[in-house]
Amino acid sequence: MTQASQTQAPVAHRQSAARSRGTRGFALLAWIVALSCLLPMVAVGIAALTGGVETISHLADTVLPRYARTTIYLVLLVSLGTFSIGVGAAWLVTMTRFPGVRFFEVALVLPLAFPAYVLAYAYTFLLDHPGIVQSTLRDVTGWGPRDYWFPEIRSLGGAALMLVLVLYPYVYLLARAAFLQQSSSAFLAARALGDSSWRAFWRVSLPMARPAVASGVLLAVMETIADYGTVAYFGVQTFATGIYTSWFSLGDRGGAAQLALCLLGFALMLAVAERVSRGKARYHHAGKQQAALPPATLSGGNVIAAWVLCALPVIFGFLVPLVSLTLMGLESEQNLLSSRYIAFIKNSLTLASMAALITLLAAVSLGFYQRLRPGKLSSAAANFSRLGYAVPGGVIAVGLMVPFAAFDNALDAWMRANFGIRTGLLVTGSIWLLVMAYVVRFMAAALGAYEGGQATVHANMDAAARSLGQSPFGMLRRVHLPILTPSLLTALLIVFVDVMKELPATLIMRPFNFDTLAVQAHRLAADERLEGAAVPSLVIMAVGLLPVILVCRQVRRRT
Repeated sequence: MTQASQTQAPVAHRQSAARSRGTRGFALLAWIVALSCLLPMVAVGIAALTGGVETISHLADTVLPRYARTTIYLVLLVSLGTFSIGVGAAWLVTMTRFPGVRFFEVALVLPLAFPAYVLAYAYTFLLDHPGIVQSTLRDVTGWGPRDYWFPEIRSLGGAALMLVLVLYPYVYLLARAAFLQQSSSAFLAARALGDSSWRAFWRVSLPMARPAVASGVLLAVMETIADYGTVAYFGVQTFATGIYTSWFSLGDRGGAAQLALCLLGFALMLAVAERVSRGKARYHHAGKQQAALPPATLSGGNVIAAWVLCALPVIFGFLVPLVSLTLMGLESEQNLLSSRYIAFIKNSLTLASMAALITLLAAVSLGFYQRLRPGKLSSAAANFSRLGYAVPGGVIAVGLMVPFAAFDNALDAWMRANFGIRTGLLVTGSIWLLVMAYVVRFMAAALGAYEGGQATVHANMDAAARSLGQSPFGMLRRVHLPILTPSLLTALLIVFVDVMKELPATLIMRPFNFDTLAVQAHRLAADERLEGAAVPSLVIMAVGLLPVILVCRQVRRRT
């Protein structure tokens, strides 16, 4: 062996050992994140099973059937509504040409900026009995309260409408992307065989877009069963409202855990059912050599129909609530510059910033671990971490409060017995547990954005970095992160805005006297002070426009 080779051998050995240690470090971080995301679900299951048969029997005899029935009806209505609007709008703006189509391509995304509970406040202000619409109707006609019938906005149908108006963009965006990627071959073959355009759409184009459409509807359904603000304000009793009522109003932690387990099971059942329904079906595009579907130019009455169908979701999902909230805010006595509101804004920004940063770091650890060690183990860690998005915020809150409250109580008892010191609620009463709930809830969104960007980093770059002696951390810092900056900023922004809008977990877990804009809006609306609720709602909407603008820019680039 030459002297040079003898010198190089220890160096190569040290580099290999450094890479091995770096890989183990990322594996440890990834599994800490994965197990932390799994903890609330496990805790809910244990708490529910130890809650006693009497509690679940009482729930089954009283409220459980009503909660289940209402939740199922709500899911069905939202599924049908988001599917109809999302797919119809996506097909119109993708496969037809009419004046204003470029405007609607972007405008149809705007309702995504609103949380559903903010729309609930806006439409109650407009359509409730003392609202503008009914008051004007009575003034013009001279009718009394019992002389006419008007649809009740505070109802199951009203809650479903609010959710449909803010959630259909999920289906619209994914369906539009699927239609843009389809080849014209199958569609034109169906037309050549005698099918009308409408029949060819139902028999060819829609089945080919099924995975994307199903994913969009599933996202809308998950948001529906997780929603608390809308259904609570409208008095609709679902699993989400039942968990909060059992935890706070009745003080029944066991009942809350059992209801949370029911909701968790329902959410996971929906996700599994969608997967199973696909079976072994595979959807392949014809290839790059095939032309895209040719858009049809509309004329006459078809232009008017397309305008109406595309404009209605934008008008009722964005313009009407924006105008309504602005009018309410102008009549309000709430002052955004007061010390009280500055505290709300500061609390919201603090929680959103901390949660977004920690979630992003956790997502990078998970995604890079998958890159370093692809296989069943890393895939399992990532899948465990994604479970939180299928779990409502109330379930995560209960799942974290139960074990950490037990830990705090045990620590306090031990410290008093041994040292005569009361420690109180060290973990349960802190913002860190609330931030952990946000991380669990929105990890899937951050991980998805990071993995989407990571797919653009060629494997040869990793090999080149390793050949130059880079450790895993060095490769991440010098190669991956600079390339993935846009994806990282997207993930950071998505989680930041989601935390700003999140309500059920914040209501359950926030420290005493630590309120956010979402909590303040909910409290004022619950006290029927809708004008006051409009002010924090407008701030939440303004922040929510940030990712919508980002999405709109991406839509523009694709077309």
